[in-house]
Amino acid sequence: MSGRLETQTPEGRARSERAHGRAGFLARVLARWKPPRRLKLTREGKYFIGVTFGVGFAAINTGNNLLYLLLGMLLSLIIVSGVLSELSLRKLTVTRRLPPRAQVGRPHLVEIEVFNHKKNAPSYAIEIEDLRAGQPADKRCFFLKISPQSAQVAAYRRTPARRGRDRHVGFRLATRFPFGLFEKSREVTAEGDLIIYPAVDPVVLPAEPSGDRTGGTASIGRGTGDEVLGVRPMREGDDPRDIYWRKSTHHMVLRERGRETRRDVRYQIESTHSGEAPTEEWCARFERRIRETASRAVAHLKRGDAVTLTTTAGERARSTGALGADPLLRFLALLESRPEATKPAEKKLPRAS
Repeated sequence: MSGRLETQTPEGRARSERAHGRAGFLARVLARWKPPRRLKLTREGKYFIGVTFGVGFAAINTGNNLLYLLLGMLLSLIIVSGVLSELSLRKLTVTRRLPPRAQVGRPHLVEIEVFNHKKNAPSYAIEIEDLRAGQPADKRCFFLKISPQSAQVAAYRRTPARRGRDRHVGFRLATRFPFGLFEKSREVTAEGDLIIYPAVDPVVLPAEPSGDRTGGTASIGRGTGDEVLGVRPMREGDDPRDIYWRKSTHHMVLRERGRETRRDVRYQIESTHSGEAPTEEWCARFERRIRETASRAVAHLKRGDAVTLTTTAGERARSTGALGADPLLRFLALLESRPEATKPAEKKLPRAS
């Protein structure tokens, strides 16, 4: 087979560059003329517009100067409302403060701080919605007055209903100042992620813990356990709290303690499903398994055991009592189901003739 390499002539290259330049200019013009604000009529605003149209029709039909004067006053209120609401929304920056961790079923606070960069004009009646990806914005903070060159802080309470990554994408700033006839709003981008841990239930571990365990309660050797194996002379660098005063008559003697060995608990989670998409029953069982594993893992860590979590997809996480439960809970929070890996088809070699 033969292929032909096509080269672009200088004239074609110039036409392509001009086309790209026109497209870029058109995109910049559209972005510049795109309205940065959204305007929405309130119920009171609809009544006000209806009254204004009625007065206008009456003034045109009758020619009464008093009606023209009243129509001018009504129209001026609309203009004043637009100017003052725009002034309230300008030069505001919003900052979100997320908690270090959150958990399903437990409420947490999210702080919203608004700073007014205007030098002389305050902002009134500012309502801020925290926007989250893929979810309706249901949490709002209201600021009655934000003075010039100052900040106001408010917080809202939220109780997560599902685990996973909660992506905050921005804010929606709105105001109905001054007359409540219109709601003017604008959106700003402010990304932030919050990991929602699975719910943890109180678990009473049995006397003989379940799971695969390695190691014993203590082993012979120097350590910091509670079991005393013997005594030895004190050396430089030893902990004076281990001095055995009853035997320290002529020289200092220390207790020789046993070295503790942590139990190692392993749990495996079935994270692979058959078919392209899991069924609702399988997803519910998967979530119950994650919640149960999280509860048992936290109980074992509180007792001092080391916990290892594995999945059928090959993922793994491990933590000890010193590290705490955060590594395991974060692993379970971000764990997603996957389809079973299909085995590659075996290639048949052609027979030699």
